[in-house]
Amino acid sequence: MMYTRETIQQALIERHSPKTQELFNSGRVAVAGLGGLGSNIACLLARIGVGHLHLIDFDKVELSNLNRQQYFLRHVGMYKTDALREILLQINPYLEIRTDCVRVTEQNLLDLFDNESIICEAFDAPEAKSMLACGILEHFPDKKLIAASGMAGYGSSGLIHTRRVSENFYLCGDEVSENLPGQGLMAPRVAVCAAQQANMVTRLLLGECEA
Repeated sequence: MMYTRETIQQALIERHSPKTQELFNSGRVAVAGLGGLGSNIACLLARIGVGHLHLIDFDKVELSNLNRQQYFLRHVGMYKTDALREILLQINPYLEIRTDCVRVTEQNLLDLFDNESIICEAFDAPEAKSMLACGILEHFPDKKLIAASGMAGYGSSGLIHTRRVSENFYLCGDEVSENLPGQGLMAPRVAVCAAQQANMVTRLLLGECEA
């Protein structure tokens, strides 16, 4: 069965209300890193109908990614930007999705994030996390940045929280747990952190600034 843009939009409005959905429709969110965090964040935002999603990653889907990322066996070997775009359009074929299959660097950061109002940091490597956070805070102090730190293993979900670090900078996770042998990244806890990031995006789009 084919669904029209209007049919899907009406279904979202019935769940969220016209005013709320209008705010979601106008949202512009970048997701930098499309692994366990980013693929989950993007799917959650697609389900509430965020109007514009910007997906950024340079990597391809590997078999080992399937333990926590929103991909399927058919996606192994595909670039994550292409695979995730396919998944999101199966949720809502009328989303506006931009993809950039590149590694984020200090040199391209200004061009990549110039048009988005909210940026989700979803990298694995601490160096990449730090580079993105420092770059956004320096060059785009008025944009909202939602980063993550600490979601490895199978510790209590209650330890994962959202903290407002500064006016436009939010941090999700337990801020402690590291990715170690036997305490690696697992789907349930990574998804909890991703949901916290997506929920903070939701709150910001609706005008709620407190964590």
